[in-house]
This record gives sequence, structure tokens and C-alpha cells, in this order.
Amino acid sequence: MEALFTQWIQEYGYIILFLWSILEGELGLIMAGIMCHTGHMTIPIAILVAGFGGFVGDQIYFYIGRYNKQFIYKQLKTQRRKFAFAHLLLQRYGWPIIFAQRYLYGMRTIIPMSIGVTRYSAKTFALINLVSAMVWAAITILLAYFFGEQLLALVNYGKEHYYVAIPFAILLGGGIYYYLHKVTQKVERKITGEKK
Repeated sequence: MEALFTQWIQEYGYIILFLWSILEGELGLIMAGIMCHTGHMTIPIAILVAGFGGFVGDQIYFYIGRYNKQFIYKQLKTQRRKFAFAHLLLQRYGWPIIFAQRYLYGMRTIIPMSIGVTRYSAKTFALINLVSAMVWAAITILLAYFFGEQLLALVNYGKEHYYVAIPFAILLGGGIYYYLHKVTQKVERKITGEKK
């Protein structure tokens, strides 16, 4: 099974990377960086493919917001607070929030949709989104490329000693979630406090 998966990655790597980037998964970009390190992909093409994938993903979310407002308000009732927070972020920080939204935990799909709901220029959003996606792809892939040897060693160790990796993965994931959740809450409190 692992050999088949590796073969698929080698044969259809750029297609998989593009589709994965539409969903904005850093894991796909890290895998691409490792494959650039092993020589199965080339860095410039991987960055372009991942960047365009990230761009397309956010454009889809933007136009869902632009042309399906009632559907969004109806289906995403549980996300109303995040939508309100996204609007406050856009009002407070303007275009830089579009650039930085890829790095905001829990807001990556909400922000493009909430901007689409507003009258924000589609051309301006597309331009900022394209630059942001390319920077996101370049940073992630290049970091994985430069640390490819260490990442491969970590993957091999994890395969052999998966029972050791599980608690660390849970602790690391929980720690990252807790930290990002607290940061998001702090920013939200600050913005809503200034708004009042």
C-alpha cells in the first residue's frame, strides 16, 4: 500500500499538490518540499502549482460569499460569531488581513467568504490573494526543502516507533490549538473592545 501511494505521489504529484492546496493543507506543501529535496519535484513548479491551488481555493470561498449570501447565513448559523469577527478584522486592518488570513487559525475559509459578502472589490481581493498564496507556498515549500533530511528522518522514526509519536502528536497538536485559540480570542477581544 505504501509503495502504491509513493508511486501515485511520484506520477501525479503536481495534480495532488494543486488539489491539496485548494483545501489549503500545509501538509501537502510540506510533502512537496520533501519531494523537492529528494528530486521528485522541482521547487519553482511546486511553488507555482501550490500557490495557484491556494489562490483558487480562496477565490471559490470568496465567490460563494458573493453569490450565495442567503445560503451562507442560513447554513453557517454556528459560524456567525466568526463572520462578525472577520468583518471587524477587515474594517480594522483592511487589505493586510486578506494577506494574513492563511495564518489565522479557524478563519481561513470564513474570511474569504465574509469578504465576498461585502462590497469589497473582487479584483483587489484576487490580486492580494494571488500574492498571498504564492508567498504562503514559497515559505512552506522552501522550509520543508531545506529541512528535508530532518523531516525524512522524523517520518522514518515515526514509522518505526509510531507508539512514541502518538502522545507527542497529541500534546503538540493540543498545544498549538490552545495557543492559536487564545491568540484569536485576545485579538477578538481587543478589536471588539475598540469597536465599542
